[in-house]
Amino acid sequence: MVQKRKPDVTTLAIGDGANDVNMITAAHIGVGISGLEGQQAARASDYAIGQFRFLKNLLFVHGREAYRRNAYLILYMFYKNVIYVLPIWWYGILSFYSGTQIYDVYLYNSYNIFFTGMPICWFCTYDWQYSKK
Repeated sequence: MVQKRKPDVTTLAIGDGANDVNMITAAHIGVGISGLEGQQAARASDYAIGQFRFLKNLLFVHGREAYRRNAYLILYMFYKNVIYVLPIWWYGILSFYSGTQIYDVYLYNSYNIFFTGMPICWFCTYDWQYSKK
């Protein structure tokens, strides 16, 4: 009913038994809980967890925090590429597009390692907007 009334929203269904399988498969995101009622809901779902107590952590980590981190990552990639290209473009104007390189070849190669790989690893490991509690 929600999908028909508001087709632009994303729906989430959470269930723990065989009677919830249709609801889980119809929703955009399905979470099945393995429990006393069997494994049918967990098999039909996108995400499967063992107990209801893991649901808060699943929604917090895979929901809000992942979305927030991806948004920062996209902005960081734009920033990194502007910082990378702007000096080269400006040097091209000043040197009348002579074709000489502004940086050494090793600096070109190490730029992506140090300014793409390492900050992302640090960010994914240490960045939490709120504590897990």
